[in-house]
Parts: sequence; structure tokens; C-alpha cells
Amino acid sequence: MSQAISFSQASDAGMGWVPDSVIHMLMRALDSHADKPALTSDGVTLNYREYAAVIAALAERWRRYVKPGDRVVLILPNSLDLAVAIYAVHALRAQVVALNPRYTARELSGVLADAQPVLVVYDDGSQFSPDLLTAALPAEQLLRIHAGAGFASMADAGMSLPDDLPGHNDLATLQYTSGTSGRPKGVNICHRQLAYNLAQREALLPTVYGQERVLCVAPLFHVSAVAMSLHLACYAASELVIHRRFEPAAALRSIATQAITLFSAVPTIFRGLMADPQAAHTDFSSLHYCYSGAAPLPETVLRQWDALTGCPILEGYGLSEAGPCLTYNPALGERKVGSVGLPVPLSQIQIVDVETGTQVLAAGVEGELRVRGPHVMAGYRNLPELTGTALRDGWFYSGDIATQDDDGYVYIKGRKQDAINVGGYTVHPREIEEVLLEHPRVAQAAAFAVPDAYYGETVQSWVVLRQQAAASSADLIDFCKANLVRYKVPTAIGFTTELPTNSTGKLIRSKLLPVKQQVA
Repeated sequence: MSQAISFSQASDAGMGWVPDSVIHMLMRALDSHADKPALTSDGVTLNYREYAAVIAALAERWRRYVKPGDRVVLILPNSLDLAVAIYAVHALRAQVVALNPRYTARELSGVLADAQPVLVVYDDGSQFSPDLLTAALPAEQLLRIHAGAGFASMADAGMSLPDDLPGHNDLATLQYTSGTSGRPKGVNICHRQLAYNLAQREALLPTVYGQERVLCVAPLFHVSAVAMSLHLACYAASELVIHRRFEPAAALRSIATQAITLFSAVPTIFRGLMADPQAAHTDFSSLHYCYSGAAPLPETVLRQWDALTGCPILEGYGLSEAGPCLTYNPALGERKVGSVGLPVPLSQIQIVDVETGTQVLAAGVEGELRVRGPHVMAGYRNLPELTGTALRDGWFYSGDIATQDDDGYVYIKGRKQDAINVGGYTVHPREIEEVLLEHPRVAQAAAFAVPDAYYGETVQSWVVLRQQAAASSADLIDFCKANLVRYKVPTAIGFTTELPTNSTGKLIRSKLLPVKQQVA
């Protein structure tokens, strides 16, 4: 089996094995651990021999519809079916387009029109309605596959994976992300990006080959969960336990009874687990490491989780366009609270001035984070101008404001478009949010800009209080005054039961309305 490494520095960077593709990664696990459990979901477990056989049979079934370079849309909930389908599409050298089953017809139509898939796979058991497909694309362009019966039955087919496997230059995934203009952006991800990023992640977050049990409750239609759960488990020739949705009691039960060793989640999930009454009685002793990304991890959540479980949360940072694992606090090195960690090997990160993006700034100085390396995207689909703006001279410009300390650790301050300009002073929402989260009665907080006739912009915030807690906006404003310079203090603070987030738990700041109105 080839272990292609195109970058000579890889062996010197402490990286793991760089496969030709994720299918080669699956084949290595099959060769070494054929009888080991590979995937458990909805009471069904496949070992690696069965896993590969189902993937091979499904790929053969779809071969007459799907050619190399085509795009296949998967509209499935977290399940064995979705995991198998992702690998089957890759085995055909086609591009996976995994979409949220909760998309509306309007959201779906825009994505399908841009992706132009040759095949759409959906589960009849989900809330997705196939009628939406005809509203989005002509019926003759679609082949509707009913996945509800389950693909696991094909494990006895005795099929082998195709010989014509993908390589580094083949497109692997088309990941749609929110665009500032409202139009979704399709990120073209090659197998090179996936393969190198797996090896890069392994350098900072090493796994024990053949011995991990990985719990996935995050949505597998997003690259973060794919990288940190689906692909991570296979790279380690280990077992992946998939839950259809996040239910705190079920997740706690899995951690204890299935001896979960690795768990990747977003801060809202960690909060939800700690709030469940069963958390205090759960055996967390099998957990080695937990990973957090996609949204800022408040220090209070990190410390409370550590105290409850004895297992550290390693916070990281990434982007669909670059990774998605770009930095992480290392498992076997110094972990800095408030930092998203060190860049993965072969990832060059610079903090540059916001105005021109060319002046490299000194340690501790805020600027835009840019990155280059083998894990950076090929570009945005059908958006050449945007690609040219984001990718310049080999660098991907993230749009995130960050600093880097003398040790190389990265600190994310916010998005360029999230920055609040109060009378010429730049304020990043995260700083206000961190202060509010230190208040013992605040569970969640979101700060944002509102227009102001005098200052241009001022700060407001919405908060979610802890259960059975009470506080007034005056109390919280006084708390901020004690911890922030005056221009950073919110002029108004409102209370809500839920902040607007997307399917991965990331705050949708654009949906935060002025406090005098109701949160959308």
C-alpha cells in the first residue's frame, strides 16, 4: 500500500502516515484489524471486514450513475448509512456533498443548483421530504435512493473495494458554508487536504492504533465531525459509536457503558452534558481526551468539565477551507487556557495587518490570520472572484482576527466582520462574552454591535441564565463595569432562553437583534 508523502518535511514534522486517500486509510485498517469493531449505530455493529464489504457493495450499486468527479448529495441523519455512503462516494472517486436534513426548500434549492449532483440519497425516516427535490432540480437529474432500509444488509455481498481508487488530486468533498452575502459557499476539498490533515492532527492529538472508542454526537454532514470522529476513528483502526442526535442522557450512558476514550464536541454539548442530572453519577474513567472546536470554549466550561470528569478538553480551531484541524492544544505538551493551541505541522500561520494583508505583525499584536500548507482548499466552487480574494500568493486569508504569542500559541479574538467599532476603539465580542460567562448566574452570552448616533457603534448582549437563577441587566452591566474598560461595557443586556446557533452549535451573530426587540 502506498504511503505517498509529497512534502519532504512530513517525516521531520512528527506527523503520522499520510494516505493517498481516506479509502487507502480504510484499507490499512482492514488489513490490520479486519475483525475489530469499526462502527456501531442504532444497535448495529460492523467490524472492519463488514464495513469495507458494505462500502464496496454500495459503490458497485451506484457505479452506473456516478463517474469520477461527479457530485453525490447525501441528505441523511447521523447513522451507519451516512458513514457508509460517505466512503462509498469516495471509493467511486466522486465528491461527497453532505447536507443538513433540516434544510428548507429554499436552502436546499440554492445548494443543489450550485452542486449539480448526479445522485441524491435521502432517508425516508428523516423529516426531509423528497418533494423538495423536484422543487430544486428537474426530476430527470435525480435518482432517489431510499436508504431507510439500511445498507448494513450488504455486508454479506463479498464485494471488494474498487481498484481505481482516488488520489491526492481528486476532489473528495464539497462542503457548503455560510456566506456573508447570504449565498452558501461550496468549499472544494481534495483528498490531499483530507489525507495531510489527518496526519497533521495525529501529530498534536496522537491516537492508540486499534484501541480507541470514539463517540460522535455532532452532525456528520459537517467536516469537523467527519475529521474528528468518522475519519479519526478509521485512521486509528478503532471503533466509532454514532448517535443520531445529541441527547445528554444517551451520550453519558455511552461514555460509561461503551468505554469511550475520545469525544469531540462543541461547547454547547459539553454544557448540556454537565447540566444533566446523571452527569454526577457517570463513570468518565475511560475518557482520555475530549476535543472542542467550531465555537469559542469558555474557560468556565473547560474548568468545570475537567473537575467533573478528570478528562481535559483540548481546544482547537479550524476552517472548512483549511483543515478543518488548523490548531490544537497538544495532548502531550503545554495546554494554554484561552488559546486554540499550536499550528499543526506543515501549517504556516501568520498574523498580518487587516488593511493590506501583507505586513506580518509581531507576537501579541492583533491582525488577520492567514495560513498556507497542504491542507488548504482547492477553492470555492463556481466563485472564482471569491477564491481569488481568499487565496492570494498561496495564502488562505481566514477573515478571523487573532494573535500569536512567543511560543506560537494562537488566540482567536473574533471575525473581522464581528469587530465592533466604538468611537474608534475596536472591541471583539468574545472578550465581553468571556466576562459575562464568569458571572455565576450566566450560562451563555452573545455580544454584538448596534448602531449609535454618537459613537458609531456600541455593544449590546443577550444572555441565557442558569436554571433557576435570577439577575437583572443592571446587575450584569455593573459586573461588566468592574471587569471591562468603559467603552466595552454593554449599553443594554437582554435575557433569552436560547441563542440562535447553526447545526454545529456555532452562534449566528447576524440573528441577534437589538435588546429592545425579541431574538429571532
